[in-house]
Amino acid sequence: MGRNELCITVPNLFRCPISLDVMKSPVSLCTGVTYDRSSIQHWLESGHDTCPATMQVLATKDFIPNLTLHRLINLWTQSSTRRPDSGNSTPKATTVSEQQVGIWIEEIKRLRLESLGKMVEFLRYSDENRTFFVRFDGLIEAIVVVLRRDGVEIHILELIFRVLDLILLQNGIREKLHRLVFKSNQNCLSSFLSVIQNGRSKSKIQAVRVLESISINNETKRFVAETHNLMPVLFHLLKTENDPALHDSVLSLLISIAVTRSIKIQIVQLGLIEVLSETLCNKNVTVSLVEKSLKLLSIVSTCTEGRNAISEDPKCAECMVERLMKVSKAATEDVVVVLWSLCCSFRDGKMQEKVMRCNGLTKLLLVMQSEGEGNVRRMCADLVKVLRVGCKDGGVLMSYETKTTHIMPF
Repeated sequence: MGRNELCITVPNLFRCPISLDVMKSPVSLCTGVTYDRSSIQHWLESGHDTCPATMQVLATKDFIPNLTLHRLINLWTQSSTRRPDSGNSTPKATTVSEQQVGIWIEEIKRLRLESLGKMVEFLRYSDENRTFFVRFDGLIEAIVVVLRRDGVEIHILELIFRVLDLILLQNGIREKLHRLVFKSNQNCLSSFLSVIQNGRSKSKIQAVRVLESISINNETKRFVAETHNLMPVLFHLLKTENDPALHDSVLSLLISIAVTRSIKIQIVQLGLIEVLSETLCNKNVTVSLVEKSLKLLSIVSTCTEGRNAISEDPKCAECMVERLMKVSKAATEDVVVVLWSLCCSFRDGKMQEKVMRCNGLTKLLLVMQSEGEGNVRRMCADLVKVLRVGCKDGGVLMSYETKTTHIMPF
């Protein structure tokens, strides 16, 4: 290292335990351990239910901003990096007056692009800014006024959803937005659909994410699912777009709203099983996408149409079995639930044969060996019995028993 280079030692307290980078938005779990928001969100969305640092099972997956640590990191950053202020620097909470925020809120209704842009930059800066901003009355009401309008330009709506995506985690915002959006019925959802259909990829993700977040109860979930043309548009995205983050957000929404038999039938008829099979067969797909695909298979396996589609798909059974022991405990349970439902509860001979052909018996025995007492172990035991009967009746794995007797539970 040259003499003119500056070596900065980062305090361990400021590093995220997952990424080991300096935290940009520190948040604390119920265990008291603090992580960078993006890192812990990815961990939790990947199906984990533990604290990464302590491996304690989480009583709740909620987290809260660690504002004290955030301020300390900001002070340390400012003292460690001596950079001249730029005229285009992002405004901080201390540089925006209450009067200015009031003006911004009024200008939302007038669709002022410049003001919306400044608002987004302000909110992006920190959790402290977001907390400061949402204290003002009339913010969500002004946003919903825009969402209710017809013919709003797409770039205005994209900025509106960017603002919503940034403030949704603030206290009470999700509930208030839910109440106002669904009070206005279909008008607001047409704005969601417009961005999901015609926006840029990032804006589509934000609109889908906001829609999932405010679909709080079964009544509103059914209302969302029945919104004209929404479900076909979502499936068009899954079949034509290549953005994994967009796929991830759409699958999350489908998991959230698939609460009735009619909705499950609808998404199966739109080609859900084919989409999920393609996802599971992709070796390069993210863990989050894999686990959300398995969760959706578990959900639709509770209806006849879902089970039939899973059984008829040429790749679905093999892809599910392949993922056993390679995913989280929750996702493993999802696979076992689907296999048990088809092979044991409904005695689907075609599915039993497919599971046998892709070495499913071996995988199920390994899952049994790794599980303690519980539903998953019992379902695996049922599956092993059914599949062993298939072996003895002349199935495709006649030689299997002699090779794995050492882990047989019987």
